[in-house]
Amino acid sequence: MADVPDSPSFSQAAALDPLAVEIGTYAHDPLGFVLFAFPWGEAGTVLAKDAGPELWQREVLQEIGRSLDSASAAIRVAVASGHGVGKSALVAWIIVWALATFRDTRGVVTANTATQLKTKTWPELTKWLRLAICAGWFEIGATSIASTQPAHERTWRIDAVPWSLRSTEAFAGLHNQGRRLFVAFDEASAIPDPVWETIEGALTDHNTEILWLATGNPTRNTGRFRECFGRFRHRWQRHQVDGRKVSLTDKDEIARWAADYGDDSDFFRVRVKGEFPRGGAMQFIDGETVEEAARRPAEGHLRQPLVMGVDCARGGDDQSTIWFRRGRDARTVPAIKLRVGDLMVLSGKVAEQAIRHRATAVFIDEGGIGAGVVDRVRQMLGGHLVVGVNFGGRADRYTLGDGMPLTANKAAEMWASMRAWLKTGAIPDDPELLAELTGREYGFNLHNAIQLEKKEDMKKRGLASPDNADGLALTFAYPVADLPQETRFVTVGGTGAPAAVTIESDYDPHTDL
Repeated sequence: MADVPDSPSFSQAAALDPLAVEIGTYAHDPLGFVLFAFPWGEAGTVLAKDAGPELWQREVLQEIGRSLDSASAAIRVAVASGHGVGKSALVAWIIVWALATFRDTRGVVTANTATQLKTKTWPELTKWLRLAICAGWFEIGATSIASTQPAHERTWRIDAVPWSLRSTEAFAGLHNQGRRLFVAFDEASAIPDPVWETIEGALTDHNTEILWLATGNPTRNTGRFRECFGRFRHRWQRHQVDGRKVSLTDKDEIARWAADYGDDSDFFRVRVKGEFPRGGAMQFIDGETVEEAARRPAEGHLRQPLVMGVDCARGGDDQSTIWFRRGRDARTVPAIKLRVGDLMVLSGKVAEQAIRHRATAVFIDEGGIGAGVVDRVRQMLGGHLVVGVNFGGRADRYTLGDGMPLTANKAAEMWASMRAWLKTGAIPDDPELLAELTGREYGFNLHNAIQLEKKEDMKKRGLASPDNADGLALTFAYPVADLPQETRFVTVGGTGAPAAVTIESDYDPHTDL
């Protein structure tokens, strides 16, 4: 095998094989490489009738090339697409380009399942490598593609690595200081968050070309792949590919899907338009509702009670949270997040915030250490409404006749009330809260009552405990009456928070509004 330059500088070009020199010129031009390296339109090849990449594929390749010229951090590319648009081919081209144009490139490829990786992702990659003009430079194995150049078989390679939540460390040692590093996620929607987080922590090599490619059908509207197009959109080059605009797809079949399901159905959004579904199959609160609540202006009336919800952490990775809500506004008074194991410290903070903001009611999770917090806060806040709430207790607010769903326990009842409120309420654009609200799934018990996914099961799926969402849900534990009309409003010294003092008066603070 001929030597290949290990950077875009070709001062040693005279000593190199002509093919290596030519391929080396495409180090920062993946589109140029794809057009050069594969036998497009050549008679007698499988590409005899193909003119080259689709327009959307060209755009992705060109954007990668432009980014390489000015990159100071890892280049992250996310592609959400409908079925049959050529996504797998694009992944294969980028991997072959990455390997061929930079000596001692290292990388890993993984997919949503070991079966997907073994039977679809890897065969597609090896098919395109065999078609490449530089196919002889690499040896293809069952789970690896490595250089045939002596002494480089371990440093110039791509490996297929199935993910496992029990061994995410398999990705943690991914480094290639001073050269090129590549990571590819295929069908990324179903790859758990801990795997993403492990890769995130590994991509820290200085002075290294790093490319992270995440592709797939957008089957889930929660998780890190969805967040590439949401809370982390500023870090990713994002492409959503509509199958109706790609020549490779069966337009008759697409037309049948549109007639059968509707072109705005989740089925059509995912399989054709490359858009994320509004709600997962068992997702309790859909992402679209949550995103709208984060964008909606916060509106509240001073006579509406300010309600506090306090979720008490059990320790470990969990955190205690204090959330505030006044009517439709859960944004104006910022939430408090604490990682403290001392019951007295937490109780003091709750009492302090209740006094500071003149909360009308304080609902506290009384499970675990929460029972002690309830007792202590009641002592400290004489005259305030302090209520302990048992998440596993009986649902005691609603019945089917009230227009609310049948719920199995208090937790599901509060979440159901919160879900209905989110249609008109306003929440902060808090990444933790948004992820927790949309991440929880649900099912039904023997009585056909809604039962929320257990926190233990959420953690098995790689999700965090919904401490913030539970804190907000607690503000819906019980209804709290509006303040009476005979109320004047003052400002708490130095805080800017409105305080309400009930008096006998005709004064209305909103008369001149």
